[in-house]
Amino acid sequence: MGKRGGKKFSKGGRGGGSGGVRSRNNWQDISRTNEKLERYYNEPEFIPEEEKEAFWSTLQRDLPNSFRFTGSRGHALAVQQRLKDFYIPEITSIKYDDEFVEPPRPVSWYPDQLAWWMTTPKQVVRRFAPFASFQKFLVAETDVGNISRQEVVSMIPPLLMDLRPGMTCLDMCAAPGSKSAQLMEMIHAGEEDAILDASKKVKEGTAGPEPLGPEGLNDDGRTTGLLIANDSDYKRAHMLIHQMKRLSSPNLIVTNHDATMYPSIKLPPLPSDDPTKKQGRYLKFDRILADVPCSGDGTARKNVAVWKDWNPANALGLHPTQARILVRALQMLKVGGRVVYSTCSMNPVENEAVVASAIERCGGAANVKIVDCSAELPGLKRMPGLKTWKVMDREARIWNSWAEIEEHREKEGIEGLGRLSEGMFTPTGETADLPLEHCMRVYPHHQDTGGFFITVLEKTAEIRAKPENTNVIPKSTFAALSAELDTRKDNDAKLETLDEIVPVSKELEEELSKNESVAQATNELPYSAALDETVAATKRDADEFEDAAPAKRTKLEDGSEVLIADRPVREPATSQDPEKTFSEKRMKRKAPQEEPYKYLDPKHEELEPIYEFYQLSERFPRDRFMVRNPVGNPTKTVYYTSALARDILTQNEGSGMKFVHCGVKMFVKQDAQRENVCRWRIQTDGLKIIEPWLGPDRSITLTQRETLRRLLVEMFPKVDDEGWKNLGEIGARVKDIPMGCTILRVEPSGKEDGLNERMVLPLWRSLHSLNLMLPKEDRKAMLLRIFNDDTPLINATLKTKRPEAPRDTPLESTAADEESVPTEEQVQVESEVVNTQEKAIEEESSMDTTV
Repeated sequence: MGKRGGKKFSKGGRGGGSGGVRSRNNWQDISRTNEKLERYYNEPEFIPEEEKEAFWSTLQRDLPNSFRFTGSRGHALAVQQRLKDFYIPEITSIKYDDEFVEPPRPVSWYPDQLAWWMTTPKQVVRRFAPFASFQKFLVAETDVGNISRQEVVSMIPPLLMDLRPGMTCLDMCAAPGSKSAQLMEMIHAGEEDAILDASKKVKEGTAGPEPLGPEGLNDDGRTTGLLIANDSDYKRAHMLIHQMKRLSSPNLIVTNHDATMYPSIKLPPLPSDDPTKKQGRYLKFDRILADVPCSGDGTARKNVAVWKDWNPANALGLHPTQARILVRALQMLKVGGRVVYSTCSMNPVENEAVVASAIERCGGAANVKIVDCSAELPGLKRMPGLKTWKVMDREARIWNSWAEIEEHREKEGIEGLGRLSEGMFTPTGETADLPLEHCMRVYPHHQDTGGFFITVLEKTAEIRAKPENTNVIPKSTFAALSAELDTRKDNDAKLETLDEIVPVSKELEEELSKNESVAQATNELPYSAALDETVAATKRDADEFEDAAPAKRTKLEDGSEVLIADRPVREPATSQDPEKTFSEKRMKRKAPQEEPYKYLDPKHEELEPIYEFYQLSERFPRDRFMVRNPVGNPTKTVYYTSALARDILTQNEGSGMKFVHCGVKMFVKQDAQRENVCRWRIQTDGLKIIEPWLGPDRSITLTQRETLRRLLVEMFPKVDDEGWKNLGEIGARVKDIPMGCTILRVEPSGKEDGLNERMVLPLWRSLHSLNLMLPKEDRKAMLLRIFNDDTPLINATLKTKRPEAPRDTPLESTAADEESVPTEEQVQVESEVVNTQEKAIEEESSMDTTV
């Protein structure tokens, strides 16, 4: 299970059909029983009596495999069609025990049948050849990013966000990135057609000076929206980049911050004739996904360690962090915007209790509305949220209400009640009437899924969060008892709270009164740095969450920093200074320094030759190109971003914002053997963005299947002498085209020997040869998908020189004419840290980002 929530916790709603990492030798030996877990969820408020048998029997079975077709809708449907036309008929013909095998089938409630799952037993999959072929297809398409292995229930939250092009969206706890990919697809929905339409009007001369396109796509067809995907762990943030890179979006920023204290993001001031009236602005989001760290008991079907490790203390330790994340999300949201809160836990302490606590802190139902989504996603079976529930303490005692706890404390003391708080119980007072039934519970036995919880919240008015309820029972130790006595004395004396510890200037107080969206108001009783701690390499038990919570600083939207006091750091057993010890630990796990983001001047001397060589339309913006080096010179790679991403990166430079990724690789420096050849090659990542705006001189059109197949199978085919004749319909064109980067436009013809999907691919024309600039994985996946062909790739230049290098060895291809013509995989820079999923893409140039 993931480390985001501590030793025994998983990141909420973590996708992937295969679940967490398990020991292959012993995971099947884990008993799928847990007395405390079963006793708690057998309480009558959770599962109706007549469904309990089905609930527990389903929870003890393995989870079905599931996957989703990713990328643009047109491309995703093309890959899906291959599954329908070829693999499904083969599988449906299989008989096992005199019955036809059930094939993979689409998830009924997912739009356009882009999500699928299969329940075929493993012994059947291993026995029949069509399943082996299908498995090869899945692996190949997953490798190149056309398919994402994702648990079905984790696909639900993005679908409820009502996210559209042009909106700004924040995914607060985004790694590993399956949900972020869904969100990005929504931001770009309809973009391809809108760009083609806009570029056509520009080329025809019918476009006016104003940007073209419908709402949200009104940047000459490009989406004006933005997704900021955040994760508090540096390595997981780079895993997220790896997951997102195939979408090649210039509208993505990845950050690395504690979600409970996510900093405010500056925007450029609005234009004004009077410079003294220019006001600082901060980004507010249209949509926010808070898929928070959780105890993960809803994942027991794929993470069998849940059965061994489940403990009620897990949820008790996570509740404060979850509530802080949700409150911070509501603060950063626009009025009228939506926050979707979700977990892969079934525990109300992490679900309904968090929702109720956050709404109470944000001013109640007058400011935050729970949206009724019961009519959305028809076909999805769900249960309403709980109106009442019980809480199990660390000693596995079950309590009905906070009043019971207070009564027990007076009579018996606090032993065994560590970390319980009033906010974990059924709400009373002003929040007692919250429509918690509008929350959504998904149980495993209803549709053979995992367990999940989702709530959609709408912000109806500006908020200023109240201080966090500090009525929490500390751990039952001598120190905790002393703290409890001190707390009571403080309450009796009605002492001042944080304002005594951290004085607030009059000017700052006035600013806070005007600006309700500060990162954390200074009169709030502070929260711990638990989330930062739990994502560190050293995993900790939930019981330790609040024991090592130092003072922290948070940035306000006026640019100032405020000290956030917290519970004192636990005294260490040694005589070492605790502050020094904590500081040393923080230094050891400090994330590497990222290279800066420097935007090129629109009149930069390197841009003009690029625009001229590719006949690039002047409507394609020049002010969004950037590089990743301190001096700001384009030496190896030029990136492209959206206008809003550019504004955010430039306005927040040096502000403490931890940006770890932004931009799509648009141009890569390439050696050439002749003068007057543009050395800047268009990178595959940025090709779809720029292709509609390119002129005809560097373009080749292909319509026949066999020609594409030859280009995929054969690397560096010759075009000198008589070699060009072997390239069929494009031979004459590539024979005469000058050296340099060329665009291959694959157009569907509707003929028997034609293709069904429009594609745009990069070529490099050298002195005597031609090469399709695609990594081997992409070539092989396309061969399998389009031609059902697993022919080994041919590289004649290597056969005469030396054997092909192993997959994990950098490849240095040398053509027969002694020119160095690298493949895309040789020049592709892999800056992402992918942990166990790391995949080496062979390259010729060195990395241009620091990891």
